[in-house]
Amino acid sequence: MAPMEVDRADGRTSNQLRPLSCTRNVLHRAHGSARWSQGDTIVLAAVFGPKAGTKKEENPEKASIEVIWKPKTGLIGKVEKEYEMILKRTLQSVCLLTIHPNTTTSVIVQVVGDDGALLPCAINASCAALADAGIPLKYLAVAICCGLTGSRSVILDPTKIEEKKILAFAYLVFPNSPISVLPKGSLTEDSEPIEAGIITSVTHGAMPVVDYFNCLDRGYAACAKISEFLRRSMESQAPSDLTKTT
Repeated sequence: MAPMEVDRADGRTSNQLRPLSCTRNVLHRAHGSARWSQGDTIVLAAVFGPKAGTKKEENPEKASIEVIWKPKTGLIGKVEKEYEMILKRTLQSVCLLTIHPNTTTSVIVQVVGDDGALLPCAINASCAALADAGIPLKYLAVAICCGLTGSRSVILDPTKIEEKKILAFAYLVFPNSPISVLPKGSLTEDSEPIEAGIITSVTHGAMPVVDYFNCLDRGYAACAKISEFLRRSMESQAPSDLTKTT
C-alpha cells in the first residue's frame, strides 16, 4: 500500500530523509572520529582506544564499550542517560568484542545541533567513528527515526517541530552489509551471517502493532539508502567528506 502523503513544513515527502553528510577523521587526537549530520541535527563522535583494562562490572574476557554523551549545552539529564545506555548496547552488539579482550574503547558523543531524530544521528556518527578508528566490527549499524502522526501516517527522520506533534515514534537500528568498508580483520567467512534483522528497537508513545510493522518496513527501506550513503562515504578518499540529498 502506498504511503499516505502528509504536509511537512520543509516540503519533504513522508519517506524523504533530510540531507545526509558525513566527515571522518575530524579530530586528530582521537583514534577515530566522525561528524554526521541529518539536516540541522549534527553529532560529532570521537573514539579513544582500545585501552587496557575494563571496569569492575564488565567481563574481562571481552572488550568493553564505554559511551559518554555530551549535550550541546547544560548538564546530562535522564533522557541523555537513556541515550547513553541504548547507544552502548547497540555498539556492543556490532563490535567484535572477543578480538581485544580486557580492553575498553570509549565513544564520546558531542551534540552540535538537535533538530530532531537525535539518537539515530548519534548512532550513525558513532559507527562511522568506530570504523574510522579501525575497531573490528561484525557490521556497521544504520539508524532511523520513524514517527506516527495523528492521522496514523508514518514519517521518516522527523524534525524537532514534527517530534513535538507526533503521537509516537520508533528508533530503529539495522545491520549494514557492505563488508568492503569494514576495518581489516572485522568479518571473516566463519563469522555469523548478516541477516535482514534488527539490532535495536526503541518506541515512545502508544503505537498499534500494525503501525509498528509499517515503521519497520519503511525504516528498513530508508536504512538501505543510508547504508549506500555510508558505504560511499567510507570508500571515499581522505579527507572523507561526502554530502548528498536522499
